[in-house]
Amino acid sequence: MKITAAFTALIASASAFAPASRPSFGVGSLNMINIAEGVDFDTIAREWRCKWSPDDDKASLVAAQKALEEVLDEVKAVEGVKKVDRVVCGGCLDFKIVTSLGADDFGKWEESEFAPEGKLIEALKAIDGVSLVETQTYTLMPM
Repeated sequence: MKITAAFTALIASASAFAPASRPSFGVGSLNMINIAEGVDFDTIAREWRCKWSPDDDKASLVAAQKALEEVLDEVKAVEGVKKVDRVVCGGCLDFKIVTSLGADDFGKWEESEFAPEGKLIEALKAIDGVSLVETQTYTLMPM
């Protein structure tokens, strides 16, 4: 797992994703987290990504998809999951899985080491033609 120094510092800070304020909008309100002026969010995503090879009729891409399918039900069953997206780029050969959770639920998943992340990462690393297997955590907010 490669994380930039800046992101490591952000995550290391206990207050990085801590709410500066939680505005109240009454019943059915959104609990937004503010990390800086004008930077609010209510969703945190975990991304699993790798590069695949076009060799052998894209065999590594096919194998990566199968590895995802092996854990997909488990990922979707994580408490608080809003959605799971798969991103494939044929130009830069990216294969990404983005799992989005409500910010209030993310900590519980993080405590479980993002299960089944370990299983998927090991499966991806074992595929011939797959490289640069990485993870990243970030916030999402529709604009």
